[in-house]
Amino acid sequence: MDLFSPIALGDLQLANRVVMAPLTRLRSGATGVPGDLVVEHYRQRAGLGLIITEGTWPNPQSKAYPGQPGIVTDEQVAGWGRVADAVYERGGRIVLQLMHGGRVTHPEINGGLEAEAPSAIAIQGVARTPAGKLSYPVPHALTTDELARVRDDFVQAARNAIAAGLDGVELHGANGYLLHEFLSPASNERTDSYGGTPANRARFVVEVATAVAEAIGAGRVGLRISPEHNIQDAFETDAADVLLTYGSLLDQLRPLGLAYLSVLHNEPAGELVQELRRRFGGPLVANSGFGTVTTREEAVSLIENAHAEAVAVGRAVIANPDLVERWAGEHPENDPQPHLFYAAGAEGYTDYPTLEHAG
Repeated sequence: MDLFSPIALGDLQLANRVVMAPLTRLRSGATGVPGDLVVEHYRQRAGLGLIITEGTWPNPQSKAYPGQPGIVTDEQVAGWGRVADAVYERGGRIVLQLMHGGRVTHPEINGGLEAEAPSAIAIQGVARTPAGKLSYPVPHALTTDELARVRDDFVQAARNAIAAGLDGVELHGANGYLLHEFLSPASNERTDSYGGTPANRARFVVEVATAVAEAIGAGRVGLRISPEHNIQDAFETDAADVLLTYGSLLDQLRPLGLAYLSVLHNEPAGELVQELRRRFGGPLVANSGFGTVTTREEAVSLIENAHAEAVAVGRAVIANPDLVERWAGEHPENDPQPHLFYAAGAEGYTDYPTLEHAG
């Protein structure tokens, strides 16, 4: 296997195995509609084997950040349609990440709505809102009836993504957002069939994935998880419980035949990730993630040593829209500008030079 060779992830036919990781960039304004700037950003990166978009909200309560895009209104769907068209014109492939923020939000961010989560436990810390830094509120613990509504919101959002012309969706089950909040015993203290045991904590993620797969086809659906990442108070510090929880999750998902499993973990070739890969039984997209920048050397090694089918890359893709060309030819890379990751406007977003414009 070679990093620059084609690969099929379910129904997704990739020209190479370098995947754009989902990257929060907050350029979609107050309406959550991707505009010209967002279209250009993704168009520039169409040479990657697959683009996974930034986390996009499936209902208004779930909006986690100012400037985050949605996939609910007609205008949002049309905006994503323009993004998809721009990527396809350059021969690319793109899936939309569906991200319910769960308790990672604030009424000043989501239009005055109550945060919703598995349990009424607030994150310790502050949210960056248009009104300044404010403490995270105690979320509303979802009832079983409300869980059905949230599941249906994911399904409708997935249908909207397909209607907009995207290749599929990725369910965001990582980084302390709603689906991950069900998996973590620190954020899920429920005593009903969605809490307590590892299998019960995995239940809602399974139900959402199953419903979305039935709606748009399992070969168009990926899932992202981040076991042991311990971010945004979704703590997972008991290794035995982590394996039981995620093992149960993937045992239940395996029969669906999802397109891929994306795992954010600092040891993608390690025992935990490789065991979860075996339990999933389908393609693995490895993402070494937040701790260190994924290098060409690491990406090549993961594929050549058969530790993954594809590699998700974040910061190098932000700074190098033509990253595949650079890595294939072993060319120098632009350095990312972290202070502009969440800014507004084109600077640090669409103005990184390509090889042909460098120097």
